[in-house]
Amino acid sequence: MVTAPKPIGPVPSLRQLAWHAMEFYGFIHFTVNTFTDKEWGYGDESPAIFAPTSLDAKQWAQVAKMAGMKGLILTAKHHDGFCLWPSRYTDHCVRNSPWKDGKGDVVRELANACEDVGIKFGIYLSPWDRHQCTYGRREYLAYYRWQLMELLTQYGELFEVWFDGANGGDGFYGGARETRTIDKRSYYDWENTWQLVRDLQPNAVMFSDVGPDVRWVGNEKGVATETSWCMLDAKGAGWVPGDVNADLLPVGHERGGEWVPAETDVSIRPGWFYHASEDDKVRTPANLEEIYYSSVGRNTSLLLNLPPDRRGLIHERDVEALSGFRSILDRTFAKDLAQGATIASLQTRGGDEAYSPRNLLKADKSYFATDDEVKSATIELAFPRSVRFDRILLQEQIELGQRVKAFRIEAAIGGNWREIARGTTIGAKRIICVPATDAERLRLVVEDARACVTLQRLGVFASPAV
Repeated sequence: MVTAPKPIGPVPSLRQLAWHAMEFYGFIHFTVNTFTDKEWGYGDESPAIFAPTSLDAKQWAQVAKMAGMKGLILTAKHHDGFCLWPSRYTDHCVRNSPWKDGKGDVVRELANACEDVGIKFGIYLSPWDRHQCTYGRREYLAYYRWQLMELLTQYGELFEVWFDGANGGDGFYGGARETRTIDKRSYYDWENTWQLVRDLQPNAVMFSDVGPDVRWVGNEKGVATETSWCMLDAKGAGWVPGDVNADLLPVGHERGGEWVPAETDVSIRPGWFYHASEDDKVRTPANLEEIYYSSVGRNTSLLLNLPPDRRGLIHERDVEALSGFRSILDRTFAKDLAQGATIASLQTRGGDEAYSPRNLLKADKSYFATDDEVKSATIELAFPRSVRFDRILLQEQIELGQRVKAFRIEAAIGGNWREIARGTTIGAKRIICVPATDAERLRLVVEDARACVTLQRLGVFASPAV
């Protein structure tokens, strides 16, 4: 009897598997900064300036879904300390704004909108608060946790809770107008703060520079590294939220002891909040496509920021760019050319059909595997006729851990094999962009792996340009 491969190293939790499946979701940056034309508020802004004229959270959610996003994360409180919900622990919130005569709740409206359109909802709560007089003192931590508990208990199920790495500096601080610093390693008592999320939202993943569930990609440009391990050894590297090596962080650790995959965050505009001066600087559909391949296509998720304008709407130019981007992806991945091919490998585990390379063409949880001692494999596709393509999709069976260390792709062109791509890690998803190629056959050669090879998907596609 042929037994299944054993997991290697850390493997994703159920909440992380659900997160991996989302792949692409949005950020909503919206607060007093939208009305002051700033990126970071100082903390002394009056709640009276928060006055959107046509706020429509349903439009945000509908735009996100149209773009293919599976969820939205709202900046419930940014560094300025203004709360988009009527928090019982501060007056610096929507309750004291003219919007809806102080009876509004942006968090509630977006949570409901996401549920209505069928996408998930998450929240961002800045640990730094430039308004709160107690920031930098021990008592602030209780204030922060009480607000976190409000968000965790009043707005339904959350898919992600996002913790920023910004930690202290100059601010209003209740009128003190001074600079305050904190010890990044101890001030927030992260282990116990994170435990609140575990207790109250057990299905939510938590993001910070170093996890504990999802880590930062190390930049805000929308670009992940070619090599991207889902594993991390933050303690061994001496990293904590707000204090990491941003050059080494995106690669992860091949032998890291925890499953902490990367998230790639980037804005559709130069800034994270809306500025009218940036209306002509919205990313193009082609640029968004590039970002998709350099994030989702490199074993990370994509968190794309959509900043509502002063009306409280996603701007028309942003919507137009997203629509064009979605059209490109839909046309690219509408037809998997591998579905019409025959597939074979000499390295099938125990020669058992249960681990056949044919599983790579199925839309279920079956997978291809090699024998335990075999850490390389060649899988060949033979097309009924020559096909033209420029995108190749690969996925590992990550429930068993991330394994592949090196691979190459070859195409049979005019009867001769030619290497058209080479890579390192695969992970949850890898999309390789290759020059437009006409070939009768294609083969994936896994050159090296940490353990026996376990692959879940092999797809071949053609972009609209091809």
